[in-house]
Amino acid sequence: MYETLAMYIDGQWCQGSEGRTEDVLNPATGASLGRLPHASRSDLDRALEAARKGFKVWRSTNAYERAKVMRKAADLIRQRQEHISQILTLEEGKVIAEARLEVGTTADIIEWMAEEGRRAYGRIIPGRAPNVRQMAIKEPIGACAAFTPWNFPGITPARKVAGAIAAGCSLIIKASEETPGTCIAIVRAFHDAGLPAGVLNLVFGMPNDISTYLIGSPTIRKISFTGSIPVGKHLAKMAADGMKKATMELGGHSPVIVFDDVDPVKVADMAAAGKYRNAGQVCIAPTRFFVHESNYKKFAERFTEIAKGMKLGNGLEASSQMGPLANARRIGAMENFVGDAKAKGAKIAAGGERHGNEGYFFRPTVLTDVPPDAKVLNDEPFGPVAPIMPFKTFDEVIERANALPFGLAAYAFTNSTKTATAVANEIESGRSEEHTSELQSRL
Repeated sequence: MYETLAMYIDGQWCQGSEGRTEDVLNPATGASLGRLPHASRSDLDRALEAARKGFKVWRSTNAYERAKVMRKAADLIRQRQEHISQILTLEEGKVIAEARLEVGTTADIIEWMAEEGRRAYGRIIPGRAPNVRQMAIKEPIGACAAFTPWNFPGITPARKVAGAIAAGCSLIIKASEETPGTCIAIVRAFHDAGLPAGVLNLVFGMPNDISTYLIGSPTIRKISFTGSIPVGKHLAKMAADGMKKATMELGGHSPVIVFDDVDPVKVADMAAAGKYRNAGQVCIAPTRFFVHESNYKKFAERFTEIAKGMKLGNGLEASSQMGPLANARRIGAMENFVGDAKAKGAKIAAGGERHGNEGYFFRPTVLTDVPPDAKVLNDEPFGPVAPIMPFKTFDEVIERANALPFGLAAYAFTNSTKTATAVANEIESGRSEEHTSELQSRL
């Protein structure tokens, strides 16, 4: 059922030249799924040379032909959706329904990027003289390096692979060593779709060693990273040393504002579903819940009821509503967040502890009356812990929502278009969602 673990260099599946490997664990059981090869420096040199040669071939392939290969890869992923979904659940832990949705979206992303590649339009800029024509034309930048995390092992690699390939670039991707099988399956689809050798290469190993070596190579012209803020800062500095372009998607700590003019029970249903998706291991997960004091009690009670009623279990079991955390480190992190909050006066309304003695399960947790200095309100929890706090005024809650240097996503619930507009204007976030009955009625 699980993937054959291997690297992919210059169109060939291979093991590491020095024989270094590590176990890939099933987070639901702790059992080994297989041994993953690590790249040596000579393996990375082969990947760099393959990417250099692959770029020469791919940049001269027109966008229409590139799109054909990409659409075929997307079709193969759809045909293999159930198999890839099971691989994803086995190695990451999320419930199978979420895995199927992710794999389907992975194919959609590749297909969408294929079409975008055919529309990489330039522009004509008016000249200062009648005999001057100025044109801006988009060209592929060259060989790229991408680094992806474990929480969405299908969607995140797909965005980086598809974007680079659609633009005419070659790519070396280092996917997470904890969830390698899904990315291997994606790369296999591109291989079977006829992607030329060297255009896409997949390696694994010690993250710092791999990133340092690849980013330091003159072959690599751009990097893309999704992951934590500290690691993102480190990679950005290395890219800056080589004057290389970098795209970063880093952590968040998304506020959720629930105003006094909504049904707190219905909103709690929506908010809890978002919170406990993938066991809370989502960069844009709702993580700080600010509820108007008039709705606070009903909202917290309903949220707590949902948390207590969720069925934890192996993600492959259809009845499971939430799977395990992805690794043992997350268990320790959740215990630290809960312990700190409790010590500072917060109340544990639900969960707050590990579930069972097999795998990495942690109960869906609700914390109420959480003080502002609690760690869970200031550091991204990245797990199934939901702190819920009351607020009184609009200005107060906006200040609290904007108090952190994390601006990845934000959410607001109101029945007032005026309030929704005000939130959109005041909230400091790259992505915000305002839910109103008026807006929903127009969709």
